[in-house]
Amino acid sequence: MYYCTSLQVYDKDYHVPRSDGLREELGWLKVIFGVLVALDASLVAWVGQNFGGPNRILVGVAILAVGLVTIGVVWVNRLAYRRIRELEQL
Repeated sequence: MYYCTSLQVYDKDYHVPRSDGLREELGWLKVIFGVLVALDASLVAWVGQNFGGPNRILVGVAILAVGLVTIGVVWVNRLAYRRIRELEQL
């Protein structure tokens, strides 16, 4: 059985070349990175507006969330750069 993707015909047992897989993964990493950065910026802005507010527990949880999301941003960034290096070596 054959199918067509991107104007190339592949057998169903054909594996995508490593470079194409890395490019696809980089595309998804860019999406995840963008979502995490937007979420991080929103959380930081929310904490800035509500820092002196009466609900200290919620602000504390938001500060913890900012830290976790920032760690996620750094992790996705490093992962993307590793994939870029792998792609350059191919």
